[in-house]
Amino acid sequence: MSSFDQPVPAAETVPYCYRHPERETHISCQRCGRPICPDCMRDASVGFHCPECVREAAAQSPQVRTSFGGRVTSGSAVVTMVLMGLNAVAFLVANATGKTRGEFSQQLILIVDGSRYFPPVDGVAQGAYWQLLSSTFLHFDLIHIAFNLYGLWLFGSFLESELGRWRYLSLYLLAGLAGSVCVYWLSDLGIPSLGASGSIFGLFGASLFVLLKQRRDISQLLLLLGLNVVITFLLPNISWQAHLGGLAAGMAMGAAFAYAPRSQRQPIHVAAVVALAVLCVVLIALRTASLNA
Repeated sequence: MSSFDQPVPAAETVPYCYRHPERETHISCQRCGRPICPDCMRDASVGFHCPECVREAAAQSPQVRTSFGGRVTSGSAVVTMVLMGLNAVAFLVANATGKTRGEFSQQLILIVDGSRYFPPVDGVAQGAYWQLLSSTFLHFDLIHIAFNLYGLWLFGSFLESELGRWRYLSLYLLAGLAGSVCVYWLSDLGIPSLGASGSIFGLFGASLFVLLKQRRDISQLLLLLGLNVVITFLLPNISWQAHLGGLAAGMAMGAAFAYAPRSQRQPIHVAAVVALAVLCVVLIALRTASLNA
């Protein structure tokens, strides 16, 4: 006789809830037979289950995943909303403390070589490596942050639902870091840089490959991407280095996430994240050594 064929003990023989001994009950779990009170019972297809049986059933049931390996969630873009919140908070704090000239911003803006300033300040070449990421959460003005937050919501919520949270967060952070690394190598040493545009361009690039894999129309995305690339080179005071660096990183990670064979999907995805992170670290080390030589 299997465990499911065993008779369920009558509620009268054990009249108290197994989790709340002070409570009398006439309800039993349909799976294990333990007495449960109304606060403990959970609706089931037949009768009620106790919390332990519900957890056990959830652990044994297979997780539903997207075609890219992401775990299917309720649809709420939690990571995207948190990232938007961090950008908004950093913008408010920076404005409250003097915008880009305040002490808060001066510590977080990407400065390539602070020894070239008068008086000297901390830059990445002086060991302020956090600026490579912290600068991607700062913005110059309201229009700057508004466009970036719109792009983050538009493409971030889509990619979070398709790729899953850890892939999406890795993509966002590494695209931003790659953009900053390109700034570190290619920009004027005396011009500071800030903004989430590198990360947003990374989302553009990854979305391209995700949509291609899904055999969906990409004409509107290409038009939007082309327009943003043109604006990058036409308008002044825009860091083309961050934009193109983030775009290249996003396209590389998007291709790896979208086209990895299903049997090797997880190891390839992890390897792509690690490889890009290592490449960024190596490039940072080489550039720092050349600047301090």
